[in-house]
Amino acid sequence: MTTSVDRKMTVVQLLPALEAGGVERSTLEIAEALVVAGHRAIVVSKGGRLLSQLEAIGAEHVALDIGRKSPLTFRHVFALRKLFAETKADIVHARSRLPAWLAWFALRGMPEAIRPRFATTAHGLNSPSRYSAIMTRGERVVCVSNSVRDYLLAHYPQVDPVKLVVIPRGIDTVRFPRSPWPDREARARVAAQFPQLGGNGPLLLLPGRGTRLKGHADALQLLARLRGDGLDARLWMPGAREAGREAYIAELEALLQTLGIAGAVAMTPPTDAIAEAYAASDLVLQLSRKPEAFGRTVVEALSVGRAVLGWDHGGVGELLHELQPSGAVAPFDTDALVAKARTLLAQPPSPPATIPYTLQAMQEATLGRYAELRC
Repeated sequence: MTTSVDRKMTVVQLLPALEAGGVERSTLEIAEALVVAGHRAIVVSKGGRLLSQLEAIGAEHVALDIGRKSPLTFRHVFALRKLFAETKADIVHARSRLPAWLAWFALRGMPEAIRPRFATTAHGLNSPSRYSAIMTRGERVVCVSNSVRDYLLAHYPQVDPVKLVVIPRGIDTVRFPRSPWPDREARARVAAQFPQLGGNGPLLLLPGRGTRLKGHADALQLLARLRGDGLDARLWMPGAREAGREAYIAELEALLQTLGIAGAVAMTPPTDAIAEAYAASDLVLQLSRKPEAFGRTVVEALSVGRAVLGWDHGGVGELLHELQPSGAVAPFDTDALVAKARTLLAQPPSPPATIPYTLQAMQEATLGRYAELRC
């Protein structure tokens, strides 16, 4: 006899777009896990550059612009309600605030007998408000770290703690294999592509989008201090240079000139070979000015075997305290940041023997929560 847990599920995930970022990556990872387990995975978004990857894993896509901040967007409530009914969806999983509101109204208008169960994931530490509170209305609210759970409980005390489930993000450790330190071959390949990253001194790496929140200026100030001490350090910031961020890049380039480090920095578009970027580096920086919900960069870098230096707040601080305490620095204490960088470069700590935050663990836990809801 087939139990409700064994029965195949239809899960609809909702997010604004399929461009790039942690929300998008998690959506694809759960869609893939659903397909592999024989379930039906549907994603609703306006599409984007990751659409081909989604379709390649066997998931379905429904194109609706559900992330556009306009009153007209609420017209999609009716299309979503029809989709949920026609696909006989078991679970509706919203990963962003506006899509969550649309899903909420769509579900409210459905008869209880055919209404899917509602789940949300709090991927970020959004400013507390009635608008943001929608992410706490899921029958299960997935928190990507303990920091997120604590944040929600602090700002939304009416939320039942029982429905908050911590499922940390995970990485595919096969994609981030341990690399010897230093990895001179990886460094040579990077230097061949970006000559300013050559030399015999240490390479610092700060991956991140071209936004002030990622702390690029802090990294540049750190580099200037290290080079001022006579250390031939270099800095690579993959992801900083992207379309629409030209004014911000101009600011950073002006700062490079002021600090006198223009010849020791590469600000580039995102790299598809991020594991090699970690391998080529000597120290990975995570200097987000706003607390991160999780901090996947920390786990990826440690998996490759590289020391991490980051501000001690949010999910980044949580991960560093657990996996590499020597890399945590009180937020925005630049003198302490420089001192810690010198120490970590001179005596890199041993990386953790195992990485507990794996993709498989995240996928299994999420599908397990779906099964609990559906019962």
